[in-house]
Amino acid sequence: MPVFTFANTKGGAGKTTAVMILACELVRRNYPVTIIDADPRGWISRWYDMSDLPAERLDVIYDVTEDTIEAIVAEARQRDGIVIIDLPSIHDALLAKSVGLADHVFIPVQGCAMDAAGGADILDLLHELELGCGIHIPHSVVLNRVNAAVTTRALQAARSFLIDRHVPVMETPLTERAAYRDIFDRGGLLHDLDPAQVSNLAKALENGGRFVDEILTLAAIPSRSATSERMPQQHAA
Repeated sequence: MPVFTFANTKGGAGKTTAVMILACELVRRNYPVTIIDADPRGWISRWYDMSDLPAERLDVIYDVTEDTIEAIVAEARQRDGIVIIDLPSIHDALLAKSVGLADHVFIPVQGCAMDAAGGADILDLLHELELGCGIHIPHSVVLNRVNAAVTTRALQAARSFLIDRHVPVMETPLTERAAYRDIFDRGGLLHDLDPAQVSNLAKALENGGRFVDEILTLAAIPSRSATSERMPQQHAA
């Protein structure tokens, strides 16, 4: 099973949110998932600690360094599941190694110049690996935190701008949804949220589902049936 790395050297681009959306949907579909939380802010680890999720379904590894990342990834691969790396917003040896270990790199980008510059750092690194080492790593930009009311024309213009510059862009953008924020305060999976307490939950789930469908297609991963029962969870006091 593959290693997916989420990277952008600019903070606030939505890497951690994209990782959480992917992990929640993969677990719901019965894929074992290991998240390597290399971000010192530890939002994924905090979310995981609030959740009551079986380790065989979802495991989170933290306290990762540039010296340990290769061994951690090698061990995580042995679980026969999907490995996701959430990186800090800094261009360092840990980021370079994590990108080099990936089977696919996802670059979340919002509609601002700073996000674009941070994404360009990752694209430059991928280009250096290909030219200098002959290592081609598939990669895609994820248009992230898109306003749900944005016009199709405006979204298509942003995508076309990147594609015209030969940058691969995912067809499914991640929209700005309350569920994607609330989950970090509540723990558990997105599908375990109460629709009576979270606005537009169904739309968030539909968006996340399409996002994961596209990733599975990109990585040529066979589909699995989703679990029907709700996962147990505990909420923060």
